[in-house]
Amino acid sequence: MKRLVVFLSVVLMVAQAFAHGENERLDSLMSSLYPKDNPGAAIAIVRNGKVIFKKGYGIADLDSKKLITPSTNFNIGSMTKEFTAYCVLKLHSEKKLSLNDKLIKFFPAFIPKAASAITIRNLLTHSSGIIDYYNYVDTKQYTEFSDEDILSALKKVDSVYFPAGSRFRYSNTGYCLLSLIIQKVSGKTFPEFVRNNIFEPLGMEKSDVIHPGFKISNRAFGYECDNDSFKISDAKQSLFFSTEGDGGVYTSIDDYVKWLVAIRSGKGLNARLIREAQSPEFVIDSSRDVSYGYGWFIAGSGNDRLVYHPGSNGGFRSIVFMKPSQDYAVVIFSNRSGIDLEELIRQVNRIYHVGDSAYVKTDLITS
Repeated sequence: MKRLVVFLSVVLMVAQAFAHGENERLDSLMSSLYPKDNPGAAIAIVRNGKVIFKKGYGIADLDSKKLITPSTNFNIGSMTKEFTAYCVLKLHSEKKLSLNDKLIKFFPAFIPKAASAITIRNLLTHSSGIIDYYNYVDTKQYTEFSDEDILSALKKVDSVYFPAGSRFRYSNTGYCLLSLIIQKVSGKTFPEFVRNNIFEPLGMEKSDVIHPGFKISNRAFGYECDNDSFKISDAKQSLFFSTEGDGGVYTSIDDYVKWLVAIRSGKGLNARLIREAQSPEFVIDSSRDVSYGYGWFIAGSGNDRLVYHPGSNGGFRSIVFMKPSQDYAVVIFSNRSGIDLEELIRQVNRIYHVGDSAYVKTDLITS
């Protein structure tokens, strides 16, 4: 028995030393990419349900020189979609809506050609064919756009890219409409519904969704990198920054890992809805074995299955990557452009010996 205890103790010490070496290599990589006097990033690694590494690099605000830490709040861009999708699925599970409901049920003023064919499921899986709002809003009339402004601009547009359900085309418009559907069905604003059903139950106390009069403490500002110089690119610099359902969430690494741990454990969330959201629902490219679920990209299958989603809004960049078979997740939030986070994720995976051969970069399937 003594020998067994000694053997197990040695194994544990070796494993801890190995993990420490991985963390040191990651720290060195991140420090080289995000110098302390530039806009930077925060990162966390979650393994077996525990945070094994988290740290901030660089500066949150070039004016104040405040440093980035794991508690710094970032806009996470399209990673917002995983929260929007969960909220829709929750309302569906409560029988307050159906994924087969048509758009016209919620927006009667919409042109029937589109609204009578497009379902909530089509919006969730980017298979609606609905027109991108960027081409139809009056950019001279507004200084920023809300989800309601997007609806107003699109409801009289009588064309679609393709028949609903026939193809995949990544659509921010669809997720703006989903946030409005959540509002109509629940009787709460989208930010309120997300807070009540995700942030508060999980203790994500510092997280929020952008909204009129929005203020969030300890936040980073976004910057565009151009020839090693940085220009602010935040809400005031972008007309479309302030839409909610497609990219409005602000959160920190400290808060977001609570979401990751809950996804794994099912505690504080409806585990069945998470499994549904992270299952292939619409095939994007069968030759690459990549699909879209509800708010998530899914590549590969079995032990090779990967679940991930990037985000981009103004100068902010973000990405989350999970490999369920290895009980592994990594998330990166950044307040600068110019660094390919999808490539960075693969470098991080190599450090932690996580296979990602099934990974397909999203710019190959969304452009």
